[in-house]
Amino acid sequence: MMKYVKKYLWLAFLGAAFMAAEVTLDLIQPRMMARIVNEGILGAGHGGTPDISLVVSVGIRMILLVLAGSLCGILSGVAVNLTAQNVGNRIRKDVFSRIMHFSFSEVDEYTTGSLITRTTSDVDQVQHLVSQMIRGVVRCGMFFVGGTYALLSLNLSFSAVLAVALPLILFDIIFILWKVNPLFTILQQKMDKVNSVVQEDILGIRVVKSFVQEDREGERFDSAQDELLNTRFKVLMLMSFLRPVMNIVLNLAVVAIIAIGGKQVQLGTVMPGTVMAAITYISQILNGMMMLAMIFQTISQGTASARRIRQILDDEPELPEGPFHLSKKLIGKMMGDICFEHVCFSFPGQTQEVLHDINLSIDSGESVAVVGATGSGKTALIGLIPRFYDVTAGTVKVGGMDVRRFNKKKLRAEVTVCLQKSELLTGTIRDNIALGDPDASDEEIRAAARAAQADDFICQQADGYDTEVAQGGMSLSGGQRQRVAIARALLRKGSILILDDSTSALDLKTEAALYQALREQYSDVTKIMIVQRIASARQADRIIVIDKGRIESTGTHEELLEKSPVYREICKSQEKTDKTEGATTGGDAASEKTEDDGGNA
Repeated sequence: MMKYVKKYLWLAFLGAAFMAAEVTLDLIQPRMMARIVNEGILGAGHGGTPDISLVVSVGIRMILLVLAGSLCGILSGVAVNLTAQNVGNRIRKDVFSRIMHFSFSEVDEYTTGSLITRTTSDVDQVQHLVSQMIRGVVRCGMFFVGGTYALLSLNLSFSAVLAVALPLILFDIIFILWKVNPLFTILQQKMDKVNSVVQEDILGIRVVKSFVQEDREGERFDSAQDELLNTRFKVLMLMSFLRPVMNIVLNLAVVAIIAIGGKQVQLGTVMPGTVMAAITYISQILNGMMMLAMIFQTISQGTASARRIRQILDDEPELPEGPFHLSKKLIGKMMGDICFEHVCFSFPGQTQEVLHDINLSIDSGESVAVVGATGSGKTALIGLIPRFYDVTAGTVKVGGMDVRRFNKKKLRAEVTVCLQKSELLTGTIRDNIALGDPDASDEEIRAAARAAQADDFICQQADGYDTEVAQGGMSLSGGQRQRVAIARALLRKGSILILDDSTSALDLKTEAALYQALREQYSDVTKIMIVQRIASARQADRIIVIDKGRIESTGTHEELLEKSPVYREICKSQEKTDKTEGATTGGDAASEKTEDDGGNA
């Protein structure tokens, strides 16, 4: 973490210097108080006559020192907090940036809840660590060293009290922290679990309510929260022994100072003011040690959090960056061609192959539909093109070049993927479409919406394109969300457009109009469509049939009916479904009514 502190070292040193000045002024005051008592009140050195003028002059100087110390403390706090907050700000931004570059499997490995905890709670712990390392260590160190020197310079007999009290306090600190330290990592892991449950249930609140599982999810959250509470309770229970033991030692030390000092006052070897100063110094030393115990706790907690943060920052990318950057000249000539050569693929951490020996070529501008049973490998196939995953064996080429050689950002700028689950962000409809091209004009945004068959329903909204979208797009129907997402993808103007079952919520009429617009306005774009309906597949130039991770057959609808038993089975199953639905709803006219009609979910 030092690389983050280096930029603000001057602030850190300034904070430490002000803290050192504050402690120095605090260490001077007990001697001044001893002088007021010994010389000003008891008249030592003045024949036993009190010196009121000395009391006033030294008292005024003490007040000025207190004010100066307070100012130094304030300035130290400002400098230290600026350092810690800036360090935390940079770390949090870097962690989030690194997460944004994670592959899908890396996100799955860490879990969303853990990533949230590391970006929030863990960074807060590191900020607190930075603050304590600057302020706390300087304060405790100076109180211990300076207080010990000042105490011994008053009277060496007081050193025996310190020699007995100090080992007891150190043993207390070391024992408690030895017990507590392993629990801090566990504590953050329990926090991960709580965040995961909260995130899952909030995002899936409609599913929870639909299946009336509020009580079950409440129990799941209660269980995760109870685990967090129990772990935190263990930490607090152990830490609760720390301060009482140290207070007992401190009070016994004060009693010992009074006892030793009282005898020496009776013997006339020490003045009462000196005993008072010794009590103050021993309190400062032992309070510094108590503060040091809290600092060690912060260090242990902050170190555990820093390790978790470093895991993310130091994690080598699962998908290494390629060296090749696209130029505008190359984009127009080559980016639409796609080629799979003996491709095999397994998801990370699994041994079972999802795709087996895939060989496939798609020409630039060609429109291809991919059909197959659920789990046959359709989505895995198209996920290899923008390099969401890397192949296990073989090669995927775009424009004649292995996708692993491309700069990922440049590659994905040309390969646009529109998923079945249309994720919309909070903002206006215009903002969501403009994610495809933030520099697009209003006319370009509207043209993309028209092609996606979204313009009509958008214009019917009260605020048109400026209509606010709820989180996740839940204020729109499924068909409306899909059309906004498709408009966003079309606005991207990439060389390759992938529609992963992203028209499933559209009625056949709207879907046919969409495909017509794609043929007419985006004829130079390579289009790959994963579809479930044969009626949708027939809109493509070529149909690819995938069965159990292999390409079973390719061709037009008519060709596949003749040579592909898998395709014929899919057609028959859909014909049976259509007949059943037609009999139930009263014919084709009724069956064309879907959630998308009228723009309501």
